[in-house]
Amino acid sequence: MTGQPDAELDLRGVICPYNFVKTKLKLEAMEQGQILSVLLDDGDPIGNVPRSVSNEGHTILSQDLVEGSYRVLIRRREDE
Repeated sequence: MTGQPDAELDLRGVICPYNFVKTKLKLEAMEQGQILSVLLDDGDPIGNVPRSVSNEGHTILSQDLVEGSYRVLIRRREDE
């Protein structure tokens, strides 16, 4: 359905708010509509990062538990 992500970030072991900042900067460097795959730890990262990028206008396509970490697929927003 979503196809292959256009970019990936492995943010396991990165604490808040740095994981959100790194995700935001990566999304800003991507083209509109592209998909970013982000690996996050359980706890605050998986709770905060998806909510924060949604607040920025991006779309969370999926959140899946993969080998003890979460893989979040984010579609970059369309700028107006």
